[in-house]
Amino acid sequence: MKRRKLEEKIFKALMLGSLALVLLILSGIVLVVVVRGASSLSLAMLTQTPKGGFYLGKEGGILNAIIGSFCLAIGATVLSALVSLPIAFALQKEYTGSRLANLTRLSLDVLWGIPSIVYGAFGFVIMMYLGLRASLLGGIIALSFLMLPIMTRSMEEVIRMIPIELKETAYALGITRLETTLAVVLRQALPGMITGVMLAFGRGIGDAASILFTAGYTDYIPRSLFDPVASLPLAVFFQIGTPIPEVQQRAYASALILLIIVLVVSLIARLLNARYSKNIIK
Repeated sequence: MKRRKLEEKIFKALMLGSLALVLLILSGIVLVVVVRGASSLSLAMLTQTPKGGFYLGKEGGILNAIIGSFCLAIGATVLSALVSLPIAFALQKEYTGSRLANLTRLSLDVLWGIPSIVYGAFGFVIMMYLGLRASLLGGIIALSFLMLPIMTRSMEEVIRMIPIELKETAYALGITRLETTLAVVLRQALPGMITGVMLAFGRGIGDAASILFTAGYTDYIPRSLFDPVASLPLAVFFQIGTPIPEVQQRAYASALILLIIVLVVSLIARLLNARYSKNIIK
């Protein structure tokens, strides 16, 4: 009895320690970014594109990077969702054998663990083969490679958590497998799917390595899919690498904007999850 209580206390201490560590890391990142970047944050930085000599400390803003990041992340999210959703549904045992499903899950897990710079290099090879140059389209394709396993595995795990009794009840009423998937499974899994999509969006908008070779960088806002595009992660990377203190502070201000975007996306995911969870049968 004493041993069980001791084990319980140890695990409770480990959980509290882990929670404290997570909060400490998050607080440290937010504190550093806010302290170093808040003073350089201004309306001009949010509403203007870089002027001549911006990276030497002169006037301008990062509107091109903000819009570019949204274009890249939204495009990659839509592309990934179009591929992930059918895969996640196909991994149900009604549609796929266990061996093929397990092989698919293993492949997705391996893809999830591949560093994003490798996706960037792979996307660059694909672009060269297709005759494309660094562009918004190239960045979207490379970023979708990164987001695809995250989104698919998240959706698939949510679908697997749906009680089998719900499906059996639907089949007993004479509903087909496709109708059950669309009317029962999709409705039940929708909150979790939304969370998975938003998490993948947050992961994609903050990634720099996958778009380093494929999206390029420009001081202008892209007008088509074939124009190069700027992004906030690369704006931080280029600005913090300069020896000019004013520009380095702008890098932290850019990081602060990116942090706020990710925070807002996470809050929206929570709100949507709470709203659509009301329809779930538990």
